[in-house]
Amino acid sequence: MLEDTGERVIPKKMDSMNNMLLEHVARYTFSTPYVRGRVLDIACGSGYGSLKVAKERKEQLKEIIGVDISEEVLQYATHHYYHPLLSFKKGDAMDSSLPQEIGTFDTILCFETIEHVKDDRLFIKRMDNLLKPGGTLVLSTPFGKGRNYPSGSPFHYFQLTPEEFTELFNEFSEKEIYFQRGVTIEPPRKGIHYPLGVAVCKK
Repeated sequence: MLEDTGERVIPKKMDSMNNMLLEHVARYTFSTPYVRGRVLDIACGSGYGSLKVAKERKEQLKEIIGVDISEEVLQYATHHYYHPLLSFKKGDAMDSSLPQEIGTFDTILCFETIEHVKDDRLFIKRMDNLLKPGGTLVLSTPFGKGRNYPSGSPFHYFQLTPEEFTELFNEFSEKEIYFQRGVTIEPPRKGIHYPLGVAVCKK
């Protein structure tokens, strides 16, 4: 039985109106227009989002691979979220040999992951190495005091400022930065507090 730590989204163990669940589902919904070809859902967790994308974009997909570092969570995902275009594999997003193991991708989805690693800049390089030329990265993270300050969450090394988040993607040929408040993901409006950021970048 997969343990609910409070950090991982497990829809079958959560109320349908749980704010954390709704926010995560909104990010996958936001990402679907960008999804095409060979797709990687890095740090896929329980797998519900990978399945959602597979169902909604089956005509535009060649395959989608959900990668996570946890063997337990991958077993859960495989059991609960089957789709013929979807497979789950164990892997570490920071492993430089990952492209040799699973190849490169037209689309990478990376939600609420970068705050779990010590070096966010290196993480972006790892994502770039997994992305095909012309490919699209859709990445989200919660905002906080910045990379030089410990996060209040026991699961996060830090939480980037909006400025630090935006600067991470300067090397991409195209970038669009959006902000999330609840289920709303949009360009920023004056006077609105946004706790999360979502980047859409093209290599």
